[in-house]
Amino acid sequence: MDFRILGPVEARRDGDWIALSGSKVHTVLAAMLLAHGRVVSDSRLGALLWGWDPPVTASAQIYTYMSRLRKLLGDEVEIVRRQPGYVLRAPGARIDVVEFERLDRLGREALRERRFADAQALLTEALGWWRGPALSNVTEFLLEAELPQLEEARMLALENRIEADLALGMHEQVTAELTGLVAEHPVRERLRAQLMTALYRCGRQADALQTYYEGRKVLVDQLGVDPGEALGATYQAVLGGELGLRGAGAARGRSDVPTMLPAAEDGFVGRSAELSLLTARLAAGTNRPRRLLVTGMAGVGKTALAVRAAEESAAHFPDGQLFAELCDQDGTPKDAGEVLVRLLRALGEPGLDGGSPRATDRDELVRLYRARTSGKRLLVVLDDAVGDLQVAPLLPASPQAAVLITSRARLARVTGADTVALAPLDDDESLAVLAAAAGAERLRDDPDSADDLVAYCGGLPLALAVVGARLAARPSWPARRFAARLADPAERLAELSFGDLDVRGALLPSVRRMAAGGPLALRALSGAGTEPFSARDASARLAVSEDEAERVLESLVDTALLDLSGLDPQGLPLYRCHELVLLYAASLDAASLDAADQDAAAHDSATAVG
Repeated sequence: MDFRILGPVEARRDGDWIALSGSKVHTVLAAMLLAHGRVVSDSRLGALLWGWDPPVTASAQIYTYMSRLRKLLGDEVEIVRRQPGYVLRAPGARIDVVEFERLDRLGREALRERRFADAQALLTEALGWWRGPALSNVTEFLLEAELPQLEEARMLALENRIEADLALGMHEQVTAELTGLVAEHPVRERLRAQLMTALYRCGRQADALQTYYEGRKVLVDQLGVDPGEALGATYQAVLGGELGLRGAGAARGRSDVPTMLPAAEDGFVGRSAELSLLTARLAAGTNRPRRLLVTGMAGVGKTALAVRAAEESAAHFPDGQLFAELCDQDGTPKDAGEVLVRLLRALGEPGLDGGSPRATDRDELVRLYRARTSGKRLLVVLDDAVGDLQVAPLLPASPQAAVLITSRARLARVTGADTVALAPLDDDESLAVLAAAAGAERLRDDPDSADDLVAYCGGLPLALAVVGARLAARPSWPARRFAARLADPAERLAELSFGDLDVRGALLPSVRRMAAGGPLALRALSGAGTEPFSARDASARLAVSEDEAERVLESLVDTALLDLSGLDPQGLPLYRCHELVLLYAASLDAASLDAADQDAAAHDSATAVG
C-alpha cells in the first residue's frame, strides 16, 4: 500500500489508484497519515474538516468518513477507534512524507560530515517525492494547519541540496535554478547568499553584488529589517575575494566557538515528526527570538530529542551551541548564577573563578551574559527547566539566537505553536528502542515476551532503556525471564532500575514540585486506573468539590503527572494517568507521603519567594 500527501492526497494498492471521493475523505486520510501512528482526536478532526464551526453532527460524519476509508483501503490498513479519536495503522505501507523525512535526515547528516556527494544524492532523492504542492485536494483548514510546515521542510532540503552542489563545484549548473528560486522567494536570505556564491564563482562578481543590493532593498521595503549575518558575511566575502571553491562548514573548526552539547543518544528511534518540526523551526531564518519548548512527563525522552535536534541544527548556529542542566540529579533547581557562570566561561568571559566578586553578583552575570550573546547566532539548550523565572535570566540578547528548552511544565514564555508535547512511544517504536539496546534477533526469538516487555514499559523511553540495558547485560537471560519479573505490578518499579537509569528516581522530582497536598491527592487517584476520568469522577475519590478536584487535577497536569485526554460529551476535560505513575502513586506509604508533602510545601514557599 502506498500513501501520498506531497502533492494531491492519494492511496494506491499494487500500483492501482484507489478512488477517494471528496475533500473531506482526503482530509481525514491526510490527517491520520500526518499523525505518524498517533491518535487524532475528534476535536482536531472536526477543526481540520470544518474549522471553528463544526456541525452538531460532526462526530457522526467523522464516523461515516472512517467507515468509508476502512472499506476503500481494505484489510491492509487498520483504522481503530481509540479515545479521544482514531488511529491509523498500516504496517509495511510506504508513505511519501515518511520517506522524504528519512532521506532528508540522512542528507543533512551527510552534509554535516562533509560527505557532499552522498548529501546531494540523498537530498535529491528526498525532493523527488514531491509531486507538486502538498495536500492540494484537502480542506482549507488542514492546508492552513499543515502546509507551511511541509513547505518549510521542502525548502530547507532544497537549500541543503544546493549547499552540497556548491561544495561539489556545481556553481554553473545551479545558477539558473537559484535565480528562479530567489525570484520566487525574495526574502529567503540563504538562497540569495547561495546565488551570490554561485555567481561569484562563475566570474560574475558585479552580478553577485547586484543580487545583494536587490535583496537588501527587498528586506527593508517588505520587512523593515537589514540583511542578516549570513547574507552580510557573503557580501563581505565577495568584496574580499574570499568565495573561492571550498568545503562547506569551514567555520565549524574555529577554536573559539563553544560546543557544549552532550553526545547524542545512541539508537535514537521514533519522534520523526517532532524532530522535523524542531529542526525546521531552528533552521528558519528570522530576526525574532526563537524559543522552543519540549515538554512531557519524566522519562519520555525530552532531553534526547532536544540534543538530537540541536545536533542536527548546529550548522545554522556558527557562533556556538550552549547547554545547561537546570536541575541537580535529585531534581533540585540550580541557582541561575551558577548556570550563568558556566555559560559565560564557555563564551570566553575571563575572571569568573570561585573567589571573584563578579561570579557571585547575579545582576552583573546577567549583564555580562547579555553582552556576550549580543548579535550572535547561538543555540542555547536549557535542560529540565522548572519554570519561567528560572529561564528568564538565561535567555540570550541576540534575536538571531535560538533557545531550546526541556521542561515537565508548560512555560508562559513559549507559545503553544512552539511547544512540542511528547506522548509515550507507540508499540512499534517501543519495540524498536528495545531492539536497539537488547538486539533485534533476541526479541524476534520470543515475540510474545517482547510484546509483554513493551506493554510493561508503557511506551516510556526511560523504562525501555532500562529493560534494554538489563537484557544486554544478561545475554544468557531469555526475554521471558525478565518479562516474568516485570509482570508483578508491585515489583515493576523496583525492576525498572539499572545503574543511573531509574524510573522511580525520575518521577520523584515531579512529586517534589507539586503543590502542598498534591502527593496525597496523587495517592488517592492511584486506584482510578489508566482510563480517562473527569473532575467529577475524581471529586469522589478526593472527597472534595468538583471545582476543587479540577484545581488539583490541573496542578497534576502542570507537573506532568497527569495528561489531558480530550473532552467528555459535555465538553469538560478528561484526564489520564500513565500506568507507571499509577504504580508510583500506589507505592507511596504514610512516611513517603509526609516527606513528599513537606517537599511540596517547601517548593511552594521557594516559588513564592523567587
